[in-house]
Amino acid sequence: MLALLQDLVRHKAHANASLLRAVRNHEAAARDTEIRALLHHVILADRFWFSLMRGISFQPEHESHVPDSLGEVAEVYRNTHSQELESIAGIQNADLARTIETPFILGQTFSIEQTLLQVCLHSHGHRAQNTPDSGSLAAFHRPWISSCG
Repeated sequence: MLALLQDLVRHKAHANASLLRAVRNHEAAARDTEIRALLHHVILADRFWFSLMRGISFQPEHESHVPDSLGEVAEVYRNTHSQELESIAGIQNADLARTIETPFILGQTFSIEQTLLQVCLHSHGHRAQNTPDSGSLAAFHRPWISSCG
């Protein structure tokens, strides 16, 4: 399972970078505040869960601010993916069973295995919302998504 989760995290970084590149290469999409907010939401969730897993402080008040430009969002993605890839490379099989708790879901614990899967699926789900076959209004009105490859 560890190898699969490591592959999923690496794929998530690649897929997110591809999506950001497609948005950046389409002028209207690059200026769209709704797209920027959604992209920020995805990386915010990544940062939250990876902070919990690594036992480092996460400050929702600061982190929740949507950056003013796509370039700033992309920089958060680059920094976060770099940290995630470094972190996932050091995880051992025994680490997957360790549990964490979040103040946002009281009374429930999550294994590192569950957390990694959730982060990857969350990101995937939002990327899928913006594909031509998703049926979402965002995809219908945004032709840039065809350049996601």
